[in-house]
Amino acid sequence: MPIYRYKVIETGEIFEVEQKISSQSITEHPVTKQKVERIYDSPNLNKTYTAGWERKLSDTANIKKAGFEILEKDKISGKYFKR
Repeated sequence: MPIYRYKVIETGEIFEVEQKISSQSITEHPVTKQKVERIYDSPNLNKTYTAGWERKLSDTANIKKAGFEILEKDKISGKYFKR
């Protein structure tokens, strides 16, 4: 489901709501019941995605550099172990 941004008219507070595309825009804040307006802005699309970029992100050295451990599943026992 898409995430829509809304702004409280009185305070300027901006918040996000996950809604179906077919749903009507909300007219009041879900908690404070203040009047809101929907913010129409450009979608967050990653235009620089390439297969090479995906390989770089999933590279073992890059994953370890980010502080994560890589686990592999043993095909016989089904248990995971550190690579």
